Amino acid sequence: MIFDNSKVRRQDRLLDEARAREILASAQYGYMSMIDLDGKPYGVPVNFVWDGDDAIYIHCAPEGKKIDILECYDHVSFCVVGNVNLLPGQFTTEYESIILDCEVTIPTYDEERLHALELIVKKFSPQHFDTGMRYAHKSLPRTCIVRLDILSWSAKAKKVPR
Repeated sequence: MIFDNSKVRRQDRLLDEARAREILASAQYGYMSMIDLDGKPYGVPVNFVWDGDDAIYIHCAPEGKKIDILECYDHVSFCVVGNVNLLPGQFTTEYESIILDCEVTIPTYDEERLHALELIVKKFSPQHFDTGMRYAHKSLPRTCIVRLDILSWSAKAKKVPR
């Protein structure tokens, strides 16, 4: 996973890798952008979990437009937004964002699929972990796991002086 801010146009707005990792670990959702089977852009917001290393996991139904696309194309762009502060009187917005270039894999081994669901339960329902894992085991046959292997990523932020 290569953190590379060298191609960010606004070099004065770079966000450091440590803060970008915090956003990746804590954000509740991201936007996955793809090209659909007709060659048109298609983006979808998804809950996700970062494994702390170089992969993002999402879960979804095993059928539908998103899966049809991911079975044909093995790359996506993934965007996560951190803190946002609208400043209407100044006609601007403070923000933090990261953009990730990812390669797609749909894991088939139950061990990895359950590991992804465990990470998801720990992130989104830690107070209900045991119940969540029982549900994960029961729903595994009807759950698709998608792994996004992070190839490279960058981050930027806008802060307005006060």
